Amino acid sequence: MADIFDNKILCKKCDTRMQEGKISKNGYVFRVMVCPKCNEKIIHPVDEQEYHKFMDLKNKQFSVKMRIVGNSYTVSIPKEIVSFMKEQEKMMNDMVRLCFEDMGRLSLSFSELKKGNLK
Repeated sequence: MADIFDNKILCKKCDTRMQEGKISKNGYVFRVMVCPKCNEKIIHPVDEQEYHKFMDLKNKQFSVKMRIVGNSYTVSIPKEIVSFMKEQEKMMNDMVRLCFEDMGRLSLSFSELKKGNLK
């Protein structure tokens, strides 16, 4: 399937050919077309749709059980979150970074840890 941004796009305000770019909002990176003359921006429709899914998940609260397995506690991550991250098969059995950030708050990071980088 062809991508809409593979085509020549003219700015509706000044009729200048737009150029590819990227912008970030809430940590989410969007592909955009930017007019070099008037700075008008068009966000890629697929990225905008994925951003709305991201915001829906971000604003949703999940209740999960903490269980004892051997000498450790486990908490299940809802499939809805892992599926959104699009790396479900890749992440299984991989190491993730877990930090005790504040009283009553843990942080779990999937993206910054590479094999062999455990400290």
